[in-house]
Amino acid sequence: MRGLGRSARSAARELARAGTDAKNAALRAMAAEIRTRSAELIEANRADVAQAKKAGRDGAFVDRLTLDAKAVGQMAAGLEDIVALEDPVGKISDLARRPTGIEVGRMRVPLGVIGIIYESRPNVTADAAGLCLKAGNACILRGGSEALRSNQAIAACVRAGLKSAGLPETAVQVVATADRAAVGELITMTEYVDIIVPRGGKDLIERLARESKIPMIKHLDGVCHVYIDDRADPEMAVRIADNAKTQRYGTCNTLETLLVAEGIAEKFLPLIGYIYKNKNVQMRGDEATRKLVKDVKPATEKDYYTEWLAPVVSIKVVKDIDEAMAHIAKYGSQHTDAIVTADKSRADRFLREVDSSSVLVNASTRFADGYEYGLGAEIGISTDKLHARGPVGLEGLTTQKFVVLGHGEIRTS
Repeated sequence: MRGLGRSARSAARELARAGTDAKNAALRAMAAEIRTRSAELIEANRADVAQAKKAGRDGAFVDRLTLDAKAVGQMAAGLEDIVALEDPVGKISDLARRPTGIEVGRMRVPLGVIGIIYESRPNVTADAAGLCLKAGNACILRGGSEALRSNQAIAACVRAGLKSAGLPETAVQVVATADRAAVGELITMTEYVDIIVPRGGKDLIERLARESKIPMIKHLDGVCHVYIDDRADPEMAVRIADNAKTQRYGTCNTLETLLVAEGIAEKFLPLIGYIYKNKNVQMRGDEATRKLVKDVKPATEKDYYTEWLAPVVSIKVVKDIDEAMAHIAKYGSQHTDAIVTADKSRADRFLREVDSSSVLVNASTRFADGYEYGLGAEIGISTDKLHARGPVGLEGLTTQKFVVLGHGEIRTS
């Protein structure tokens, strides 16, 4: 691991000098290699999938792990999409002349070396490599043991792409061992690694947060809320609450708790309850909800803290926006929360006062991702408040430094 770290640090210095054209050439070459070696990638993945099934992994896990021709094509297309994104490195902003004559601004620069720890999804190998490269960073990728063959096969395509563009192959390194001790070493190599990005389940991220000596870009839970205000358009409210919960169940921006103002509950809840029931979504609600909708199980306090990642939803009737925001503050995870309302002043309050990385008005929580926000691909979502918050795209993989442009000025006081 220390050998990987030394190589990554050296490569990061070379990448900091690389121009946009060279990085884009590498990305295009990586995409071409992935397409050319599609059969090899699928074959390597087939062995990983067989092992996962033998180990008794569930269907959802196997689905996340599986690569087919379409998924391989999407990996390649994702790299080509990154080519089209503006390169943030070297951009100078806020340049202003001071009374002394010097000009002071801020320049976007790479973070350096990024360690990314992730589970099951082998496409993350290509996505992470592409984003880190475009932002001028070297990266050390440690995928899950269940995708070891797939990740190594993708890494070979990445290395070939880097080589063809004249960039160091060690700019992207995939840890070749499944030994858990490798993770423990990676998150303590402060002399080689600048940032850790964990992508996986809550247990993994909690462990890394406890043990890492390196700053992290992370989120633990996606306990996302939609609050239906009593001044909401009922048809819009039903459409949003349906989409936010049922469009996909296993994503971190999926609705987990539905809050409904008592002034609209009698009209709204039977409508959304009918839809949830027909889509086999298990509803867990408070007493007020259960009076208005049949087949709702009693909700426990723990339910309101839970990120279900499944066809289950927690529901609560609240008095007003203040009670809704108090509930979100207590039970939420500062990930993504939305209000549905026709009242602009209430919408403005919700935007200001709800302390989450994404806050939406009259839109589904499912929009909270880098692609939908216009960032292109994303490395993940951060609920931290320092450095990056919300979907983390290319700009989130850079930092800023002050630059001063002088004309011979000297300080005299």
